[in-house]
Amino acid sequence: MLLTSEAATVATAANTKLRELPMSTWAYGAIALACFLALLGVLWTFRNTAAKYDRPTGSGRGDGHESQGSHEATDHGAHH
Repeated sequence: MLLTSEAATVATAANTKLRELPMSTWAYGAIALACFLALLGVLWTFRNTAAKYDRPTGSGRGDGHESQGSHEATDHGAHH
């Protein structure tokens, strides 16, 4: 039985046509690297975007950044 399966394997391997790649193997790696670098460029353009939209615009919401005067000069909490 072992001889029969080996003969079948050899016969199918001899008749099987190998499909060649349309490019060399290094070209696939170069294309993948270029795609990853392009995606990294897109990601890099959106860096710090969340912090820009999360930052208050100084509308007096008490964000802790006073533009003029001190905290004692305001009337916040004067009833205590």
